Amino acid sequence: MLLDLTASLLLFLALTFGLAWPLASRLALDPAEKLGAAAVLSLLAAYLVAFAIYAFGLPVAGLWLLPVLTAAGLITGRQALIATFRDADARALLAGQLLVTGWCTGWLWFIASYAGGGWTSDWFEHWERARFFLDRWPQDTKFLDLYALPARPPLANLVTGALLAATRKNFAHYQLFTALLNSLAFLPAALLARRFAPGPGGRRVAVAVLAVLLMLNPSFVQNATFAWTKLSAVFFILSGLYFYLRALDAGAPRTAGPLGVAALAAGLLTHYSAGPYVLLLAAAWPALHGSRWQDAAFWRQTAMLGVIGGLVLATWFGWSLAVYGAHTTLLSNSSVTVKDVHTGNQALKVALNLRDTLVPHFLRTLDPALLTQRSPWGYWHDWFFQLYQLNLFFVFGSLAWLVLLRELVRHWPAAAARSRRFWAWFIGGAILLGVAVHGARDTWGLAHICLQAVVVLGLAYLAARWATLGHNWRVVLLTGIALDFLLGIVLHFAVQNYALDRWLTPNRSPVEIVQSYSATSVMNAMGKLYHQLGFFHDAFTLPAALVLVLLAGLLAGALIRVRAP
Repeated sequence: MLLDLTASLLLFLALTFGLAWPLASRLALDPAEKLGAAAVLSLLAAYLVAFAIYAFGLPVAGLWLLPVLTAAGLITGRQALIATFRDADARALLAGQLLVTGWCTGWLWFIASYAGGGWTSDWFEHWERARFFLDRWPQDTKFLDLYALPARPPLANLVTGALLAATRKNFAHYQLFTALLNSLAFLPAALLARRFAPGPGGRRVAVAVLAVLLMLNPSFVQNATFAWTKLSAVFFILSGLYFYLRALDAGAPRTAGPLGVAALAAGLLTHYSAGPYVLLLAAAWPALHGSRWQDAAFWRQTAMLGVIGGLVLATWFGWSLAVYGAHTTLLSNSSVTVKDVHTGNQALKVALNLRDTLVPHFLRTLDPALLTQRSPWGYWHDWFFQLYQLNLFFVFGSLAWLVLLRELVRHWPAAAARSRRFWAWFIGGAILLGVAVHGARDTWGLAHICLQAVVVLGLAYLAARWATLGHNWRVVLLTGIALDFLLGIVLHFAVQNYALDRWLTPNRSPVEIVQSYSATSVMNAMGKLYHQLGFFHDAFTLPAALVLVLLAGLLAGALIRVRAP
């Protein structure tokens, strides 16, 4: 069991950084940036190989090509890899990633069944999609008996499918590989935190602080351990943003722009929530280069970037258009098909959704049906879950949003006018578009749909300002994240594990315990039983006390790294 788990973890890490390492190691980037570039290019290459094998009807055994190429890449690039590990910033980045990845993996042990607000079924849909490519299901398959294949983009499903083909094709391993992919959102966020922070020492502290902030942020951990693809898309979105900003620097490496475009295109192929970010950055590109409009070289560069992005997107959209046609390819996503989109005043719905995303649910009157259940801890779990996931302030943390706003207000006047315009456009536009693209009315809020990249970006900025926060504000931030850990992570996994019920009401039967929770929690539990799925919790059995000790060790290591520099 532990050998299987270790092999799966090593395969994932090797493929993520090794598949494209021979190319990434040769780019004119610093060592930490090479790690980020290697992850983007490796996952994109894994998607391309897996999709080519499916699209051309090649044997599924061909997916073993990926581990072979990964091993070859690491062997041929071992000298550059050793040199990268000697760099302090690269080591800090990799250590932070390993801590976050281990942390997310550890919490999987406590998920006996999914629970939380209205989250249901998506985990099973993405499991079906991974199997669709592996088992070559009929192309007219309806996922959850509702959605055609083009309703969701396939990159993450193909990558997890390729990893399953090299290990074991069961739901436990699917949960594992999805959580590992989601945890990679730390990597580009750390590069951005390093960019925002002052001085070499400040950069390494920012990376260490970011690891702690993400590990103790309920939104991040809940999304990382739920088997869907939103945080995987955040990895590509923030990678694209980082290399986009890098391309704007004086003396920027020529590869920064292509890397940024490739990452953004890959984000769109992972989850359509990347769409607003792609549109905003594409629109900002000519505005940021206004002085070069008369320069033919600028337009050649822009055209080249457009071609790169178009070629990456064409791998999926071209195939889908040929197989499914324009209507199914472009208009089958749930944001378009939901009935509420086609009724009422859409502008009014967007305005109300924006209001409800900004105003916490405890300050409004809402239909209590979503929270209704006999379990008292289930009720409070869902109450906090809805707050941490759906409200744009509390999604950063119960007090972290206050510290973040204070830092933005404090440092905004000192920023260059060009920088202020860009960030106002990008962040403001992402919030507005991220809410607007959800066609239906949602009275609880929509921070969890398209705004997760904004949240991780905000935490990266907060980590970069740690050195200048001052003692009192650090205490405020630490108090908040301690509270968030208890109410948004400990309570969340205790409910998903039914631990409180087993400890406090041991005389009840498992059926009575499950039925005391919300309707969505019951639906998730029944889905697991009906489809006879063994979760990570079931397949990799370890004593809960031992797992908690391991998690405590990871958190202690992350905290020690904050103090070490």
